[in-house]
Amino acid sequence: MGSKRGYFGEYGGRFVPETLMPALEELERAFLKAKNDRNFIAEFESLLKEYVGRPTPLYFAKRFTEYLGGAKIYLKREDLAHTGAHKINNALGQALLAKKLMKKERIIAETGAGQHGVATATGAALTGLKCDIYMGTEDIRRQNLNVFRMNLLGARVLPVDTGSKTLKDAINEALRDWTTNVRTTHYVLGTVFGPHPYPMLVRFFQSIIGREARKQILKKEGRLPSLLIACVGGGSNSIGLFSGFLRDKEVKMIGVEAGGKGIESGLHAARFAGGAKGIFQGCLSYVLEDEDGNILQTHSVSAGLDYASVGPEHAYLKDTGRVQYTYATDDEALKAFELLSNFEGIIPALESAHAVAEAIKIAPKMSKDAIIIINLSGRGDKDVQEVARIKGEDSSLRSE
Repeated sequence: MGSKRGYFGEYGGRFVPETLMPALEELERAFLKAKNDRNFIAEFESLLKEYVGRPTPLYFAKRFTEYLGGAKIYLKREDLAHTGAHKINNALGQALLAKKLMKKERIIAETGAGQHGVATATGAALTGLKCDIYMGTEDIRRQNLNVFRMNLLGARVLPVDTGSKTLKDAINEALRDWTTNVRTTHYVLGTVFGPHPYPMLVRFFQSIIGREARKQILKKEGRLPSLLIACVGGGSNSIGLFSGFLRDKEVKMIGVEAGGKGIESGLHAARFAGGAKGIFQGCLSYVLEDEDGNILQTHSVSAGLDYASVGPEHAYLKDTGRVQYTYATDDEALKAFELLSNFEGIIPALESAHAVAEAIKIAPKMSKDAIIIINLSGRGDKDVQEVARIKGEDSSLRSE
């Protein structure tokens, strides 16, 4: 990492209106205090165990491994965490931070796939904070079940009908709200993106994934994995897993972006395949933009990967060559969604299915002694209706 505070090499920073600077500085102070506060850490770790259900299992996918005929495949089962995804680790940590150390009355969040919204609403219910969630109307259509869950948990879901009506527009509205209400409100950003200290703060709360996976694979196999695979939207589930192994040079890592309908189509969210360096929503990273700097429309079958930029640490890890980044198309993710369901009885989130799709391509080419860990970042219950709708429209995706 670079020497400048809040930067990963040249990426990161804090590019926000002056009105938000005091809130970000307050958050940074609270975060630095929380990291070294034994009582805070003890309460957080107790909740991860008793409430979230950690540690999540590292599961050997025997039938899936046999079907692919190559490397042994393990799944880090974040889908089994309370609320159904890794998002709860960070949302709970930030809700505690807002309540205990910052004395806020209200938290707000953005959500795409709805999992971060559900996790934030859960954290609010647990800590007794008011909660508003911003969500694009296109994502509300795709993730109606999660909208109901958020309402049931006591949160208000505020629809955003501007732009692409997806995640970036929800973030814009949440930032506007925060600017107006900084005194009483904390913004629970859901991924390793945005202005400093969010990329570091979210990484801190999600690093539990990598620490657990490292201990678990050493216990099961007596050695480290050959390869880690995780999907990358903003990038919190992948940073969570990768962070436990970054110093282990023999462990390769692949981050999988949303290839949508293919890079040539322009309908994708593959920032590393089709983007350039730029400043967006508070930090410098890779961004999908046109020659005039206008943010391009993105597309993915998975609402959680449908975003125009990527966490600054991922940009740094790409440039240094520590992590390789690729993409899976909508069709590849949908096929992976079905294959894992068929062979293991585990329905992955469409986001996680992008990581599974990369394993389908690469595992058969690896030796049977090799070990792959896929971060199964969430469960697919939320996606079943959308996949059923897509399959109804496209006969080529129907099972034989």
